[in-house]
Amino acid sequence: MILTCPECATRYQADAAQFQPSGRKVRCARCGHVWHQSPALPEPEIVVPEAAPEPVHVPPPAPEPPPPQPPAQMPIRKAIVSSPAVAREMAVQAPPRLSGPSPWPMHAAVAAGWLLLIAAAGGIAWSLISFRAQIATLWPQSASLYAAVGMKTGTAGLDIENYAGHRAMENGQPVLLVSGVIVNSTSRELPVPTIRAALTDGDGRELYHWTFMADAMTLGAGKRVPFHARLANPPRALRHVELRFAKDGE
Repeated sequence: MILTCPECATRYQADAAQFQPSGRKVRCARCGHVWHQSPALPEPEIVVPEAAPEPVHVPPPAPEPPPPQPPAQMPIRKAIVSSPAVAREMAVQAPPRLSGPSPWPMHAAVAAGWLLLIAAAGGIAWSLISFRAQIATLWPQSASLYAAVGMKTGTAGLDIENYAGHRAMENGQPVLLVSGVIVNSTSRELPVPTIRAALTDGDGRELYHWTFMADAMTLGAGKRVPFHARLANPPRALRHVELRFAKDGE
């Protein structure tokens, strides 16, 4: 229990068991005041009533579902068909037509365009192959393009005539002079190909060869064109000169 001095208001903590029911005298340790202190009154016991239990709500039982009813029987109706032909007409119905223009004309036009393009490309390719000799005549540079794809423009109708080779000295240096004539025996203009000159010994073994061009790129029908070539320091074992038109790649 707590004691308070009535003079100086000093507070003290005291044991309640040391006080008799009639009380006792106590002295203030600070101011020396003496007074009669009654024991502390017992605190009344507080009785807390018990809380009543909350009622529990129990739902009523659900009613039983009614027994299932048997499915109602639909009346059966018999279709009356007058004849098998009418039945087939009723069973087969034409599908509904879609509205709007048909895409078939456009598709047909595209296909026709592709066919025309393919036909034109095929015609051009056939012409380039079939008339390659005439094309090479008009455009001699095309002969190398044909040779690159393994096609020959042909030298049929062209011949080398009256060719010969002889030694000479020019400025104290031996040279070989080769000359001849190219003749076109056809009725059309032809390109003049490259000429190949081969030098052989007495046994026919090739010692050296080189190529050269004539003085004309093309030769008209029935025309002739001369050519000349010169080789410095020919082989000493030279005995023969052989001339022919060079093949593709030579």
